[in-house]
Amino acid sequence: MTTELTPRNERLLLLVLAAIQFGHILDFMIMMPLGPILMRAFAINAGEFGFLVASYSFSAAAAGLLGATFVDRFERKRLLLVVVALFGLATLACALAPGYATLLVARGLAGTFGGLLGALVQTMIGDAVPFSRRAQATGVVASAFSISTIAGVPLSLWLANHLGWHAPFVLVAAIAAVCIAVGRRCLPELHGHLGARAHPLAAAGEVMKEGNHRRALLFSALVIFSGFMVIPYITIQAVGNVGIAQSEIPLVYLVGGAATFFSARAIGRWADRRGKVAVYRRLALAALLPLLLVTHAGHLPLWGWLVCSTSFFVLISGRMIPAMAIVTSAAQPRLRGTFMSLNGTVQALAMGLATTLGGALIEVDAAGHLSGYRLVGYIAMAANLLAVAWVARIAMHTRAAS
Repeated sequence: MTTELTPRNERLLLLVLAAIQFGHILDFMIMMPLGPILMRAFAINAGEFGFLVASYSFSAAAAGLLGATFVDRFERKRLLLVVVALFGLATLACALAPGYATLLVARGLAGTFGGLLGALVQTMIGDAVPFSRRAQATGVVASAFSISTIAGVPLSLWLANHLGWHAPFVLVAAIAAVCIAVGRRCLPELHGHLGARAHPLAAAGEVMKEGNHRRALLFSALVIFSGFMVIPYITIQAVGNVGIAQSEIPLVYLVGGAATFFSARAIGRWADRRGKVAVYRRLALAALLPLLLVTHAGHLPLWGWLVCSTSFFVLISGRMIPAMAIVTSAAQPRLRGTFMSLNGTVQALAMGLATTLGGALIEVDAAGHLSGYRLVGYIAMAANLLAVAWVARIAMHTRAAS
């Protein structure tokens, strides 16, 4: 089912997919460092902020279920560009939201189309890149996370500080428009998955009947859950408990993003050479330490927090590279789009549940100090260990045609 591309066209495909990934990752990520700003602007508590973040995830979960009914019935490029356009309009609605309730609705719309984008990007990697290079390709696209933390988040925070919290969402909408213009020229059409038209729910039912698919989806949920118990509240922890100034938060993301920019591609090559499961296990076990440090840190100098946060960024995002290559390769090739849409649903549900649970366990007092974050860290570490144990149960399609 893999569509053979020339090396040049494969590079162009990965660059455009990385740009699209950059846009929707930035749209999600910017909510975390904007946490203190939005809490002040709307006079909301940590739980309400957590729900604002989770609304994106729960909407993405619903979109994944819906997408599973139609995503394998359309040519990939055309569907991707339509969803990018809808995503851009939704982020523009976020920028224009006059209050908390309307922002909550707009974030839900952004999550709807952002969730579909995440699934489509991974599906196109699986369709166009052979298994032997898939982790490396995933690492190239995953560098979008690094670039969003190096450039996107600091720029967005600068815009928010100077032009208001609305400005970062205008930036994301502009990125979506550029991706559409470039994607129309550079993305290849991918038709290999198209076949006889069946009932819209038939492919989803076929995906869920296979035990290997179900095991891969549970693994994916555990990986995401373990990260998003902690991620949404890092900035609040840094400002409230560690003593990092709000003006220094862009530097935290800049340093962490720079480190992951180099580590992501190295991890992808390492996973293709040494085995995706083995590399995932090593990275996930190593990630236990920064999970512990970030959630237990007290007052630290800036350099000390940079060590903790940068190791967290590198290892938590780094383990996702072999993990996503494993999950993508677990799918039957002809059902990959449907499977990845369902995977998007599972990941978004895990993300939303983790964010909501974290928000329920965390309390912020009048001085901005957090309590309950240590318990959040223990839960995240337990989920991470479960994922390490579970990954051995997943079989991958390793043929060149997969």
